[in-house]
Formats: sequence, structure tokens, C-alpha cells
Amino acid sequence: MSEYVRPAIAVPPFLDDEGRPYGGRRTHVSPPQDWYSVISHPERFAPLLTVGDALIAWLVDEFDAAVEEAPDAVGDLLHPPTDAVRAVRVSPSAETAAPLTFVFTSFPGVVVHAGFLFEDRYPSCGCDACDEEWESTATELERAVGSVVGGGFSEAFAPDAELPVSFRLVRPDGGGRSGTSRADSYPAELLARVGPLLTPRRVWSAWPRRRGT
Repeated sequence: MSEYVRPAIAVPPFLDDEGRPYGGRRTHVSPPQDWYSVISHPERFAPLLTVGDALIAWLVDEFDAAVEEAPDAVGDLLHPPTDAVRAVRVSPSAETAAPLTFVFTSFPGVVVHAGFLFEDRYPSCGCDACDEEWESTATELERAVGSVVGGGFSEAFAPDAELPVSFRLVRPDGGGRSGTSRADSYPAELLARVGPLLTPRRVWSAWPRRRGT
């Protein structure tokens, strides 16, 4: 069995126009208002594309799963990005395990869809106010994928709640994250179809390993 290891990515430090590294530029309690409308040096997120490819290669090598790279896989996303350049769907052989779709964007970045309703973007925003940098963003991407394949991913739909859609991502070390969303963030017909499958909660199983790994 081989666990995922991030590939070596040799890139110079990404600095803003004043020579400050991204990820440590927020020296104020609140960033300047004009930072929210500016995305400087988006190329700093290019290593995420390499990380996305490495994760897909690991999934295919280590798990009993089928991979399909096809433009129509972008349709797996609830909110397809307008700058999608590649889409890869990785489906585990077990129907009880959640499939994963990776969409690569020209921004650059990676959007991941899992199960029925979970979707996340890496980076989440990219604006100067958020001050994201690629390494911590890559860690969040890797943790999300690891939680899904490790059986730590669950989704729920509680139709009477103010925020009825929720997810949990739990890592093997016990850490993780969760979130909730409004119903109007999703197509009504999708919730009508998958809602009963997520009530009260659906815990997706771990991906089956390939024999001999």
C-alpha cells in the first residue's frame, strides 16, 4: 500500500509587487477594501495543477477505480467554471464510495466535486484580500481528497433546516472540516432526486484498494 506523497515542485517564491510573500501580507485586522476586487499574480496557483494530476495518478494506481478524462465531465459540477480546460472523473468500483471529479481551470486552479453535492474550489477565491498561496491551498485539496477516499466523507439533507445541506470531511488523524448551505444554492430537481438519499445522513465508504496494494 502506497500513501499519497506530494511531488517535488520547484518554484521560486511568489511575491507581490512590493516584494512580500503571499500568505503573509495581511498586516491589518481587515485588508484594504480595494484588495477584494484585485487578483494579482494568479500564476502563483499554477502548482495546484501539478498537485491535481498527482492526486489523480495516485487514485488510479492505488484504488480499484476507473478514470475518464472527457469534456462532458465538467457537467458533474453544480457550478461549472467558465474557464475549464480539463475534466477528469475518477469512479471507485464500490457504489457505496463517492466518485470524484477534478476540473482544471485556466485561472489556474482545480475544482473538485465529490458524492452528490460537495464541491470546492482551490483556491477558494484568489483575490488579494484572501491572500492565499499555493502550498496551504494544496494541503486543503489533498486533505479533502484523502478524506473522501478514506471513508471520512458524509453528506446530509435536512429539508426543514434553515441551512439544510451539510457535509463533513474527517481525516484519519481526526481533523477535518464541515459546512452547511442554503437549499437555493442547488438545483431544485437535484435536491428532489438526491435529498432522500442524504436523509438523515449518508456516510460514503472508503474506496477499495487494488489487489496487492
